[in-house]
Amino acid sequence: MAATGKKSVLFVCLGNICRSPIAEAVFAKMATDAGVVDKWVIDSGATSDWNVGSLPDSRGLACLRTHGVETSHKAREVTKDDFMSFEYILCMDESNLSELNRKAKTVNNYRAKIELLGSYDPQKQLIIKDPYYGSDEDFEKVYVQCVRCCKAFLEQNS
Repeated sequence: MAATGKKSVLFVCLGNICRSPIAEAVFAKMATDAGVVDKWVIDSGATSDWNVGSLPDSRGLACLRTHGVETSHKAREVTKDDFMSFEYILCMDESNLSELNRKAKTVNNYRAKIELLGSYDPQKQLIIKDPYYGSDEDFEKVYVQCVRCCKAFLEQNS
């Protein structure tokens, strides 16, 4: 998936309908605005197969639209190939992290650096909580955290 000479990042959460598509869309817009989107392969995925083929949660889409960010992402599950083709796999919480590390062990010599997206947060909020059972405000919190983390990640990798 990642073309030679391009950097690559895969954002991951449990179902790929709330947090990771928000992070993917935010990062793609930042990279576009910075004029470097052509230097990146950007995607998102899930640790589960529950929502494969689904659009992001309507509350997440509404939140993104409020901020002028669009996405046409459809949920997909993380594959073994992702561990070989992506340079960075950035996830949202410890459960995602342990599941990704478990899956990575089934891939020989994988190259992906697996870490929490929140590890880039200048405000040191490591965990990006799942807003699925929450309110519109919870989706806004996810968006704001993703903006902070993606900005710092992009700056470190430009």
